[in-house]
Amino acid sequence: MTQDPTPTQDPSRIVTEEKAQLDFSRTMSYGDYLQLDAVLTAQKPLSPAHDEMLFIVQHQTSELWMKLMLHELHAAIRCIAADELAPAFKMLARVSRIMEQLVHAWSVLATMTPPEYTAIRPYLGASSGFQSWQYRCIEFALGNKNPLMLKPHAHRPELLATVQAAFEAPSLYDESLRLLARRGFAIPPELLQRDWTERHQPNAAVEQAWLEVYRLPEQHWDLYQLGEKLTDIEDAFRLWRFRHVSTVERVIGFKRGTGGTGGTSYLRKMLEVVLFPEVWSLRTLL
Repeated sequence: MTQDPTPTQDPSRIVTEEKAQLDFSRTMSYGDYLQLDAVLTAQKPLSPAHDEMLFIVQHQTSELWMKLMLHELHAAIRCIAADELAPAFKMLARVSRIMEQLVHAWSVLATMTPPEYTAIRPYLGASSGFQSWQYRCIEFALGNKNPLMLKPHAHRPELLATVQAAFEAPSLYDESLRLLARRGFAIPPELLQRDWTERHQPNAAVEQAWLEVYRLPEQHWDLYQLGEKLTDIEDAFRLWRFRHVSTVERVIGFKRGTGGTGGTSYLRKMLEVVLFPEVWSLRTLL
């Protein structure tokens, strides 16, 4: 004899037994808390093409992840400046994980074929990710300072002020070097109080300081961890940029970008930018 199959649970009964709240006429709901009415009605396709929704959602969700990344980066920079490394490490680890999310997101956009993108491109005008003010603030926070990148925001004074403040502030690496100096490492004084709008240039004394940390990690454990957190972030950032250029080449080849750059050629050049040079160069000398 065969046994009767196990009866399935009645979903309505489960909800009742678990006493799930069902009436939200007088209290805040999930959608209320997350402002989903605003979020889910923010997609406004301009073309009749089916695939434009993918293009919009991809970029909107990326901007949301970047908002969180900036939230974590700014807090981590403040913590490092205050010698509070434990919470900074948690924040920097989260930044790296966010970048991983952004790397994977390119795989979704890569399902858009060249003909599908061609159908929506005329509707994009001159709009481009090149103009993302949040991305620019992330680059500035990581030390890739470029005054020309302020100009795309000149038409929006309130955004320009935000990007300008990020441009003029010490970067994550600047604060890390100031921390090394406070710990007694011989960081040149001109690197500790300088024009923060200038990109950090490789410096032999900084390389030597990081080398000391890595040669004696037990004595400088938190600084050693900081060095690895910086490495994690730049490693993830490189993957993010590489996946970007690969996706763009896959979808548009070597056509010019909507923002006026060479598209793939511009993105390939940006792959060569190094954010924390001495953290990488020390490895050859160990």
